[in-house]
Formats: sequence, structure tokens, C-alpha cells
Amino acid sequence: MSVLEWIIVLAVLAAVVLAFALPRPLLRTSRGNLRRRFGPEYDRTVRRHDGDEKAARKELADRVRHHDRLHPLPLSPADRRRYQVRWSEVQQRFVERPDVAVAEADHLLTQLVHDRGYPAGAHEQQVAALSVHHPEHVDGYRRVHALAGRAHGGTGGAGTEELRGAMIEARELFDELVEPQPGDETREDRPHPGGDGHRARHREGRGTAVLERLRAPLHRAGREGAHRRDTRTGTEGGPR
Repeated sequence: MSVLEWIIVLAVLAAVVLAFALPRPLLRTSRGNLRRRFGPEYDRTVRRHDGDEKAARKELADRVRHHDRLHPLPLSPADRRRYQVRWSEVQQRFVERPDVAVAEADHLLTQLVHDRGYPAGAHEQQVAALSVHHPEHVDGYRRVHALAGRAHGGTGGAGTEELRGAMIEARELFDELVEPQPGDETREDRPHPGGDGHRARHREGRGTAVLERLRAPLHRAGREGAHRRDTRTGTEGGPR
């Protein structure tokens, strides 16, 4: 073999050895892997670091190292139905009191996150852990928490459309967290026809109808343009 051929062979062998020698967490936290894993959360983190992508990658890599091994706890069928009923009640309250409903949604999500085994400490720790396992929808929790804090602090300023958008995003995270896991439900736990499970499904159905009413103004706004308002139907207020 020529000298050049030996150099090529040695370079290939070195690359193979290096690939196996690198720690797996390091492989999982490369730039491409982080962007694929976190999706929109990657871009949000870069923006929070004023465009410093290196700092954003470091933060996201730290989240993976701290929370990747977390195994969420399952919900019992009874707890799952209880949460679904409570969320339906929150959505119905939005019709009359959107600010109160958002605060209740934040409180309910905090309880659900805790019951699923995520960190029980500061909100930032919960969001960091959730972002590793639910990166597509974690911002809904972040948004309702921020809006609830503004309402509690008396700063206000959130319009109905902003509150509605946060509720819709939060619902997507809620649905992922209450989704049944394999082995959650045993035969003895299954609801009997006409029992609590039937009532829970009825309330959940009502909540789904309310959710569609929450989404409708956003879909309408997208078609008509954000700069236009339908003064004939009076869309200034909350959902009707």
C-alpha cells in the first residue's frame, strides 16, 4: 500500500475509535441533535440568550443532562378522569372570566406536573424538565404561568386574544400529560357504564366544545388579517 493509502486507512480507523470513545451524552447534545430534539424550544432559548447560540446550546445540554433520565409517573384512571373534568370546568369559566380561567389553568397544570413526577421546586425547574420530554408544547405552560403572575401582581394588560392563545397552547401540553400510558389502567379500574367515567366523558365532551369556541376567533383572525376587526359582530370581548 502506498503512503497515501495508509494515511486514509488510519484516518478512518481514528474516526471509528473516536466515535465509540465519545460519551453518549456529548453525542446527544451536539448542535444538530439539540435542534432536532427541542424544535421550537431551541429557537426560543436562542432568543432568550439574545442570539447567542453557544449559550443556548449549553443551557439545553444542561437540561438534557439533568432531566433526560426522568421517568414520569403514571396517572391512575381515576386521577386522569378527575383532571379532565377539572380542565373542562376551567375552559367553561374562560367564557365569562378569561383571566381567572388562565390562573386556574396554571394552578391545575402545576398540580398535574407534580403528580406526573416532575420537579416540585421552582417553576423554571419544572419548565426545564418538561422541555426535555415535551419540547413542542412546554411554552403553553410558560405562557399561562406568566399571564397568571401578571394578573396576581395587578399589572394586567393581557387581552382576551392573548389569554385565549395561551389557553390553547396549555391545553396541548395538558393533553400530552394526561395521555394514558401502558399499564395505567387495570380491568378493575375501568369505569362502568353510567358511572363516574360516563359523567367524566360527558364533561370532557362539553370541554371539547368550549375549546373549539376558544379556537374559532383565532382561526377567523388568521383568515381576515390581524389588523382587521369585525365591528359588526363585536369581537372586542371574550369568546361568545
